Amino acid sequence: MQLYGLIGYPLSHSFSKKFFNEKFEREGLLDAHYELFPLENIADLPALLNRYPGLCGLNVTIPYKESVIPFLHDLHETARAIGAVNCIKVLENQRLVGYNTDVVGFEQSLPRQMVELWKVEEKTAFILGTGGASKAVAYVLKKLGISFKFVSRNAKNENEISYEDLNSPSARHHQASIIINATPQGTFPHIDEMPPVPPDFFKPGMFVYDLIYNPAETLLLREAKSRGCIVKNGLEMLELQAEAAWEVWKKNDP
Repeated sequence: MQLYGLIGYPLSHSFSKKFFNEKFEREGLLDAHYELFPLENIADLPALLNRYPGLCGLNVTIPYKESVIPFLHDLHETARAIGAVNCIKVLENQRLVGYNTDVVGFEQSLPRQMVELWKVEEKTAFILGTGGASKAVAYVLKKLGISFKFVSRNAKNENEISYEDLNSPSARHHQASIIINATPQGTFPHIDEMPPVPPDFFKPGMFVYDLIYNPAETLLLREAKSRGCIVKNGLEMLELQAEAAWEVWKKNDP
């Protein structure tokens, strides 16, 4: 049995098990199975590997995309550059190699025409959150030549601003054309929550991308849509990064 799975905590919101097991059945991969492995502490990862010696690959979700790195034996160059991992390939003797397929999912899910317009008009993107997912988003935006600022509750450097700062003349001057939520705020079951973006920061025509996929329409997206924004949830990104993870796992080379 080829066993794959997802580590993170909690995992009640995850669609990964259903996605992969349906994929395996559809493609006739009768020897493959996908499970959820909720870990209350990332330090439990070695015990998980010992308990399931047949593990071939793992996806990694919140809150372990960064803290999992010390448990890995090697990193793919993209994961090393980003400093976050969402995919692990398990080699012989339980040698673990970390990858980041969020970059594939995020980049391929962006609307091409809007990306070109943002670059021409030199717009600034605002990334909500500073965790592992936000680092993958930043990596893609930098690659595409789109400037960005991180938004957090407590800004720590010159490339971060606070949510309160979104009301400042400086933030308004940047004329953000895209807002990306890379935080878990609003994920099921906490569907009545959203990052504290000032409501009047949303403007008609803005592209608001929430990486959350459960629920399909978060409170953030509802608020943005009500103010004329173009909105997108994270389901397509989830599917694209999952397919990219499968490509990593099924290759014979590390």
